[in-house]
Amino acid sequence: MIHVLAVVTAKPGMRAAVLDAFRANVPNVLAEAGCIEYGAAVDADNALGSQIRYGPDTFVVVEKWASMDALRAHAAAPHMAAYGAKTKELIASRVIHILAPA
Repeated sequence: MIHVLAVVTAKPGMRAAVLDAFRANVPNVLAEAGCIEYGAAVDADNALGSQIRYGPDTFVVVEKWASMDALRAHAAAPHMAAYGAKTKELIASRVIHILAPA
């Protein structure tokens, strides 16, 4: 199994627009072969005092894939290219962490 954490920071005030585009694409991703989990998360309210917040412009995409090949196919999927084109001007940065179980 492959785990992916993608930290996406939208340009100021644009997170809702990026999340709208993300949510519209989620059914396409969940239908991909090898997709186990795919969803967005934001800072939790009333969390532990030790929490380091990402802030109002950032969200994290939590993904699980059956294999690296499934992840590669996901990255090359036409609906991901369309999502990328739609959100390109709205995103300030994106950092992707690809992890294997320890």
